[in-house]
Amino acid sequence: MQDIYTMILAGGRGERLLPLTQDRAKPAVPFGGKYRIIDLTLSNCLNSGLRRIAVLIQYKSHSLDRHIRRGWSIFNPELGEFIFSIPPQQRISAEWYRGTADAVYQNLFLLEQERPKYLLVLAGDHVYKMNYADMYRFMQKTEADAVVGAIEWPIEETKQFGVLGVDSSMRVIRFEEKPANPFPLPNDPARAFISMGIYLFRTEYLYEELRKDAGLETAHDFGKNIIPSMISHHRVFAYNFQDENKKQVQYWRDIGTLDAYYEANMDLVNVDPLLNLYDEAWPIRTYQGQFPPAKFVFADQYPGGRMGMALDSIVSGGCIISGGRVQNSVLAPDVRVDQHAEVLESVIMENVEIGERSRIRRAIIDKGVIIPPNTVIGYDLETDRARFPVTEDGIVVVTPAKAQSLG
Repeated sequence: MQDIYTMILAGGRGERLLPLTQDRAKPAVPFGGKYRIIDLTLSNCLNSGLRRIAVLIQYKSHSLDRHIRRGWSIFNPELGEFIFSIPPQQRISAEWYRGTADAVYQNLFLLEQERPKYLLVLAGDHVYKMNYADMYRFMQKTEADAVVGAIEWPIEETKQFGVLGVDSSMRVIRFEEKPANPFPLPNDPARAFISMGIYLFRTEYLYEELRKDAGLETAHDFGKNIIPSMISHHRVFAYNFQDENKKQVQYWRDIGTLDAYYEANMDLVNVDPLLNLYDEAWPIRTYQGQFPPAKFVFADQYPGGRMGMALDSIVSGGCIISGGRVQNSVLAPDVRVDQHAEVLESVIMENVEIGERSRIRRAIIDKGVIIPPNTVIGYDLETDRARFPVTEDGIVVVTPAKAQSLG
């Protein structure tokens, strides 16, 4: 894997995740209690043996850059290992990144310095577990010039993705973004291959494609432009996703919307969670804050008394459940749930306090929010809509700015 250079695209605006991306990049959004979204991709790299990584950042990147420096400065430069966060350099033009392909094009100088034989391009905002070394071995076996990570998907649900058409050898013969009539798998008309936003290139061929695309009026996007262009004159293959999650059903989530983000967090609190965070053979790394152990206090025995408890939930370090009840929820570090408060089916981020006798249901509470005593959220959506953003699925999103309306 020494010949592979990895670039992680982490510069998108994340507008569909507003207001969670109001002040942070999408890959920096907290996930699963103590993680950030990008930790899943970075952990895949680490577990796959990849040690040369550039994270291409752009919008509202301070928290993401800080997280990478604090949690991922683990590589040894003396051994040729590194992880850098790279903002737009304006080496080629005065513009910001115009698309995924343009982000790589504007950083070709990194590849020219390192001269890797292969470039792995990843999205920093998907949740999955994958060994990229298997994809590399597939490239060698097929003698491909480019390989696209692909996952089988019900064909009726593929219209929002990039869809690959392949022949019996897995060579890509068609690629179309969000097609009106998706093309099915050769052996299964009910399913299709969708692109996972994972691309492995032989750099010698990628250089010419990026330079050619830079001079055209295109979206400068790998899915829309680079891959379709390469199909006609290069060997482009689809790699069928092999899940390291060790579950019966493959797990890959594009958490580009608030509802998708909420559901991905809720996947984690099942008795048998869909995403396995507890596999010691495939650890998920992150920045570890210096928090004390979680604490559950007050167990009054009289009727109606306090009971500090959490059921079917993830509770991170530093949390204090002080006579309140938490169920089917994800709690980030340093959360406090006061007496007689109730939190159900919710995602609570770091340094949040839920005041006594408050009732929270099906909500996302952003970092640093203080919920006053006797507050009710998630039980009357019409009332909630007057104060907070509410998603199509009825998830209430509370940010520090909006929480001020609670008085």
